[in-house]
Amino acid sequence: MCNNCDYTIHGRHHHFGWDNSFVPAERVAPGSTIEFQCLDSSGGQLKADSTVGDIAKLDFATINPVTGPIFVEGAEPGDALKVTIEMFKPSGFGWTANIPGFGLLADDFMEPALNIWKYDAASLEPALFGKNARVPLKPFAGTIGNAPAEMGHHSVVPPRRVGGNLDIRDLAAGTTLYLPVEVAGALFSVGDTHAAQGDGEVCGTAIESPMDVVLKLDLVKDARLKTPRFTTPGPVTRHLDAKGYEVTTGIGPDLMTGAKEAVAQMVDLLAGRYKLDPVEAYMLASVCGDLRISEIVDMPNWVVSFYFPRCVFE
Repeated sequence: MCNNCDYTIHGRHHHFGWDNSFVPAERVAPGSTIEFQCLDSSGGQLKADSTVGDIAKLDFATINPVTGPIFVEGAEPGDALKVTIEMFKPSGFGWTANIPGFGLLADDFMEPALNIWKYDAASLEPALFGKNARVPLKPFAGTIGNAPAEMGHHSVVPPRRVGGNLDIRDLAAGTTLYLPVEVAGALFSVGDTHAAQGDGEVCGTAIESPMDVVLKLDLVKDARLKTPRFTTPGPVTRHLDAKGYEVTTGIGPDLMTGAKEAVAQMVDLLAGRYKLDPVEAYMLASVCGDLRISEIVDMPNWVVSFYFPRCVFE
């Protein structure tokens, strides 16, 4: 429990998808500090003793639960919800999976795969992957947002202009996030917590990990924000930078094709150099490698790069 929090929202107060008719789990005043107990993206279907056979048993109607919603008094359409991300309380357990039909290279990796992670929740020392790889950790919430204005139930999978499944690694402790408000009270929810993820989350999953999140919710009146924006407290890649990067590229007239080529080449490089099964290399790339648009002005071809931190193996 959070001693300095105004409220604790227990994990049982979760929902699937977005719907502005959901009954709030709590009504709070602007400026409230709240602890949210968040489930992992499987909603507890995958556990420390799960095996790859459990991937086929996943109920996709109950994935990516988010805790909430929270009604913020005074929030009105046109305002922005100011979310100060204060801290995370990790669990020490996580998982990464290749789920058939999902992920950037879904056509190349059609069989399920699963890696179960155990990490030190207090020290957040790099987590062991296989025998030789150690992945630096940086907890954050993958799904964080407000209810949309459109009536009805909406999938939690795609990100939206009010936030949602953003999967932005830098929404970590110390960051301040601003979310457009489209309905009275904002109806804010958070979940899909990760212990680590690369920019792009290329296999479709990160180190999916249940954890508690402490946030402060405030209002910026009449902000007229069109999409989310955020401010980081400082550098965002120090946990990865120390030993440099291996970088592959994709070059051509289509950014998605370029992204696939850059990642596929990195999978080949990691698998060959470190004797990994290609799907293991793919999942490892997803939790710590970064996709970047390096050039998008020299038509007709653009450059997409994939950065893999050398510190993982050195």
